[in-house]
Order: sequence, then C-alpha cells, then structure tokens
Amino acid sequence: MDVTFFFDPACPWTWRTSRWLVTVADARNLRIEWRAFSLALLNEGNVPPERTDAMTASSRALRLVEALRAEGRHDDAGHFYAELGTRTHDAGNRPDTTIVDAAVEAAGLGGAAAALDDERWDAAVRESHALAYTSVGPDAGSPVLMLPGAERGLHGPILTEVPGTDDALTIWDCTVPLMRLPTFHELKRARH
Repeated sequence: MDVTFFFDPACPWTWRTSRWLVTVADARNLRIEWRAFSLALLNEGNVPPERTDAMTASSRALRLVEALRAEGRHDDAGHFYAELGTRTHDAGNRPDTTIVDAAVEAAGLGGAAAALDDERWDAAVRESHALAYTSVGPDAGSPVLMLPGAERGLHGPILTEVPGTDDALTIWDCTVPLMRLPTFHELKRARH
C-alpha cells in the first residue's frame, strides 16, 4: 500500500479528505489501504444522544471495513465507503443502519454483509483505531493518514471542500515530505 487512510464514516470532514485522497490516488496510481478510526471509541462515554444512531451505524460500517481489510479487499472497502459517503454526506443525511445496508448492496458486497453485525470484528476495529491514534498522538481525530516508512501518522488534512486535481496534487506534494520528517509536528489554522 502507498498510503493508509484511517477514517470514521460519520465525519463530514473525513469524507472530503477521502475524496481528495481518491483524486490523488487516481492521478498518481497510488493504492489506498482503508482502515477504521472510531469516533465512538474516541468519545466513549461522551457521545451525545443525538449522535448515538450515527455512531452505531458507523461502528457497523467499520466492522465491514476491517473484515474486508483482513481479506486484502482494500478496493472493496473504498467502494463501500464511497457508496456510504454519497448516501450520507453528499445527500445531507446522517449515517443510519438503513443507509449502511444500502451502501453494502450498492457496492456489491452482500456476501460480506454478515460482518456488519459480527461483534468479533470489534477487536479489529479497536486495534486499527489504537494504531491510528498512537501514530498521531492526543488531540487527534478522523481522518489519520500514514505512509509506509514514516515514523508517525498525520491527522488530516482537514479540507473545507474537495479540491480539483491540480490543488489536490499540490496538497499531497506538500503533505508527504512533512509526514516523512521526524521533526515535523503540526500545521493548523481555524476552520471557517
């Protein structure tokens, strides 16, 4: 894999970043490994009631992502996330069980759907989440990027909109060298 993208499908910022990364991957012929980052785990015990359904749906989706990863089906995980994000973030809906199930079917993954409700995948989700969180450190959320050979991951980049190809490649070309520098820590500005 050329880059690992840890994500929570409930996060709209993460969705935009994923579309940026897909643009870069298409232009540069990169392979993406899709992995779980759980906002439900990050905020365990502090999820507001109005977010419970979205976190439950996201947790189901992340089980499938890790099940597909275990089988080396990274492209299938990416297609599933694309279907899920289109039905949620692009359509202005919060994730729910019905939308997750529809995304599974649309991605042609009905044969893998049992993983959605198989709690045995929760350990893999926790392990993936811990790997991402440990690679970035405290005060990080979804998404997390990791490159092979880089000492640490990176939270972000957080994008307010999906850039066109030229800008997407500029962001990538600026981000990769920073991620490979062990002395690099953080760049940040307020969201608008």
